[in-house]
Amino acid sequence: MPRLDTRVAIVTGANSGIGYWTAFHLARMGARVVMACRDGDKAEQAKGQILSEVPAAKLVVSQLDLADQSSIRSFSTQFLSTHRAVDLLINNAGVMIPPFTTTEDGFELQFGVNHLGHFALTGLLMPALIGSGDARVVTVASNAHRFGRIDFADPHHTDRYIGWEAYGQSKLANILFALELQRRLGDRGVQSLAAHPGFTATGLFRESIWMPFVTPLFGQHSDTGSWPTLRAATDPDATGGSYWGPRWFGQLWGSPVRVQASRQARDPDQAARLWSLSEEMTGVHFP
Repeated sequence: MPRLDTRVAIVTGANSGIGYWTAFHLARMGARVVMACRDGDKAEQAKGQILSEVPAAKLVVSQLDLADQSSIRSFSTQFLSTHRAVDLLINNAGVMIPPFTTTEDGFELQFGVNHLGHFALTGLLMPALIGSGDARVVTVASNAHRFGRIDFADPHHTDRYIGWEAYGQSKLANILFALELQRRLGDRGVQSLAAHPGFTATGLFRESIWMPFVTPLFGQHSDTGSWPTLRAATDPDATGGSYWGPRWFGQLWGSPVRVQASRQARDPDQAARLWSLSEEMTGVHFP
C-alpha cells in the first residue's frame, strides 16, 4: 500500500470484521479515517484497539445508521459542513440473512442497508468526492451476487422472504450500482470500483445455522478479507469499473487480484433500471 498521509477516508461498518481491518490499514498508512458506524460504543472500542497498535492513527468516530435514511442525511450534512473533500469512500457495512425485518423507511433490511443505504450515502457525499479531484468509491459486494436477481416487482420480498435470496439480490445490486456509477461519473475525478472478501470469517454469519461452525475452520481471517477492498482503494493501477477479489479456489481465498463479475452484474440495462428505482426509493438524485 502507498502512503496516504493527505487522504481522508470514510469506512462504513468500521467497528468489526473487514471494515475494522480496512480502517486499521488505511490509518496505518497515514489516512485520516472516519469510522462511520451504527453502534458508537463498539466503534469507540475499535478505535481504541487500532490506537493501541497504531498510536499515531488519525481516527474519528461518527454515528451512521444505514437502516435509517434520516441518519444517512444527518451524517452527510455534518460531514460536508466540516470537510471540503473526501478521497476514499468505502461502502463496507452490511447485514446478512436476518429474519425478515424492515428499515426505518420500510425497506427490506438487506436491500435497504447493503444497497439503498450506500446508494444514498454516496449520492449525498458526491460534492465532497468531486471536491477531492482524485477520489475513489469502493463498494463491497460478495460472490453471493452470482445467485442473486433483482426482483423489480417485489424488491422488498414482502410476498415471499427467503434470507439468502434477499442477500443475493442486495449483493448483485452492489455491483450493478458500482459499475453504473462509473458509467455516469464521466470526467469528474472520481472512480467507482467494487471488491469482495471471498470466504472470510466475520460476524455476518451469526444468523446462519451452520455457517458459524464452518467459517472458523475454512474461512480466511478478516484481515486477509480486507485486502481486495484495500487494493481497490489504494492501488494506483486499479481503475474505475474494476472488481477485485481473492486469487484462489473460485475467488474464495488468497491475495487480491482483478476478477470478473457475473454477466447480469455487468448488464447496463438492468443497472439503469435499478438506479432509477433507487433514486425513487431514497429520494437521492446524483448531481
